Amino acid sequence: MTNLVAAWSPPAALAEWVREVASVQDPRVGSTTPVVPLVTRGLPTRPIAPEHSQVYICAGVIVKLHHRQTNRDRLTRRLHSIGGPDIDRLWIQPLIYAPIDAPGGRLATIWPRVTVLSTVDHPPWAAVGKLLAKLHQMPITDDPPRLGGHSRLARTIAYLRTQGPELTWLVELGEQLAEQLSEPAQVTAAHGDFHLGQLGHTPLRSSWKLLDVDDFGVGDPAWDLSRPAGFWAAGLLPDSDWFEILDAYREAGGPAVPATGDPWPALDLPSRAAVLIGAVQQLRLADSQAAANTLLEACRRMHT
Repeated sequence: MTNLVAAWSPPAALAEWVREVASVQDPRVGSTTPVVPLVTRGLPTRPIAPEHSQVYICAGVIVKLHHRQTNRDRLTRRLHSIGGPDIDRLWIQPLIYAPIDAPGGRLATIWPRVTVLSTVDHPPWAAVGKLLAKLHQMPITDDPPRLGGHSRLARTIAYLRTQGPELTWLVELGEQLAEQLSEPAQVTAAHGDFHLGQLGHTPLRSSWKLLDVDDFGVGDPAWDLSRPAGFWAAGLLPDSDWFEILDAYREAGGPAVPATGDPWPALDLPSRAAVLIGAVQQLRLADSQAAANTLLEACRRMHT
């Protein structure tokens, strides 16, 4: 893990900029304070690549560099929205409620240092289900943008179009899903890109809260259940884990699925999209060939 983290460490000039930004929020930061990538479940949050975000820890501060296509107005609206009454209890709050300019023409946001899930933690599925249910029942305030799931699917399709004819079938699948998902079945506030890496808590508080506002907005709340549901359907998530989050979500009154009966009609299309996006992420990152193969096989079944 030491070598892995070192490989993702920022260039010297970027590290110095992160220290300068962090020092405004934490007086402990000095010229030699380490700047290291935030690690969730054993891996840095994103690889170092221009199209991805990167997240760095410096003393008690987290500095997130957003991907280059991030829109300043939408990001600002998202930051203000998660700070609204009641919803602020569900999210880790930023130290500054506006993005700042970062090197390379990118935007950055500033957050308190948090504890994230490690590979030895049992995922808190019941807490996740309750947390998402509460979010989906929050009044919509401060005019947040549209949920980001559609944009992630569009970026996935755009990437696939550059990869040659052997992946044309995935492009066709993605385009079909994008059309079917163009109109939400219902509209609530939702995270937009929920997975286990989006959970954290501050050192003094052990209750899990949401991280990452990049895709937060209004849209179909089924997107927030789509990744665990899709990975369960693909055989990558145990039955016990899936039913733990589903049961807790329902018990807390979550509106994404019916309170009883078969949840799949509400989850089917977003879950298919999550599997496609996950398969392409695995292909790009080469984290696990076995996981990539499993997700691709699930995509093939969807395409037939």
